[in-house]
Amino acid sequence: MRPNRASWKPLETNLLNVPPVRVRLAYVDNLRWTMILLVISMHAADTYSPLGNWYFTDRRPISISTLLFFAAWQMYLQSFFMGLLFFIAGYFVPSSLARKGPATFIRDRAFRLGLPVLFYMFILGPVTEYFFSHSWNSTEPTYFAKEWIKHIRNGQFMQENGPLWFCLALLIFSVIHALARASGRLTLPLTKAPRDQSTPAAPELIGFALVMAAFEFLIRLVLPGVTFLNMHLGDFSQYILLFSAGIVAARKGWLPKLSFPVGMKWLATVLPLSFAAWFTMLSKGGAFTGNGGAFFGGWHWQSAAFDVWESFTCVGISFGLLVLFREYFNSQGRLGKFLSDNAFSVYVFHPPVVIAGARLLQPFAWPAPLKFALLTGFGVIVSFALSAAVFRRTPLVRQML
Repeated sequence: MRPNRASWKPLETNLLNVPPVRVRLAYVDNLRWTMILLVISMHAADTYSPLGNWYFTDRRPISISTLLFFAAWQMYLQSFFMGLLFFIAGYFVPSSLARKGPATFIRDRAFRLGLPVLFYMFILGPVTEYFFSHSWNSTEPTYFAKEWIKHIRNGQFMQENGPLWFCLALLIFSVIHALARASGRLTLPLTKAPRDQSTPAAPELIGFALVMAAFEFLIRLVLPGVTFLNMHLGDFSQYILLFSAGIVAARKGWLPKLSFPVGMKWLATVLPLSFAAWFTMLSKGGAFTGNGGAFFGGWHWQSAAFDVWESFTCVGISFGLLVLFREYFNSQGRLGKFLSDNAFSVYVFHPPVVIAGARLLQPFAWPAPLKFALLTGFGVIVSFALSAAVFRRTPLVRQML
């Protein structure tokens, strides 16, 4: 999630024949911070929408049109934005692993990803829960230190990594990949010769989406709604496949060669068709009459349909955004660089900011979509301002960010 230095530091060609990254990939940085803005908007939506989970909620009766607005926004975001971040992270793994070697690579990932997770679990998460969301309830007079010790003793901290579940998952994926490469049990085709300009064609992308959907259905059938260390296991087939796809894309040099017209066709086709399919699926499947649970697990046609919809939407939007940003957002001015430099810090620290903003807006009986928009803007502006002025200037915290 953090801006990955491997995306701009010069790398030399190595024995694994991974394409060197000679210049900073500005479009990747821009795509990354854009996804983090969407993360903030997702958590702002969670505050007012009856869908999703969040530390602090201000949920009041809403109309069916407002419910549809939130459902569309949250379900579309969930279909692709975290998976795309895993793809981007996977893309820089081969070059980093080849340059550093397995031991240094794992040690570096443990510091850059594991330390922020521990910081959130033991410091920022408890502070957020106790002082901002007030979600640590006690029937007797208490104080922070007492509740913090209870939080550790009862093992609650294991589930309290907040949005840093992404870093934990990325650390696990990276370590497994590095160990597999070091053991010789994982071999991937070497980069093709420069004259070979082949990239995944429509049949391969369709097959990839179908495989993703099948795994999602099976996992949600066996483990519906199960979380482990705050990671929703039903979503992880997408994350694992896209992380792996990022690794393969790096080794085969796909990103510079992906066809812009083809990517735009995927985006132009998927968005309207998937919206029509989404609305039909919800209406015919009983989502508007109290049968929403059938879409998220179990032996139901609604679950299978949702998994297919989510997977094709993920592939189409991700493909389209990659080529769109490559062609039109492949440079950075002062604002773009500022957003890139502070993106990971904002990702770590935005929860208490969003909660504080929601509490400021709570007294106002405004429409939920308006409060959602205001809270998103507040969360973005204040989080980035605090990151630049405070968080990235604090010596101990700066080492993690």
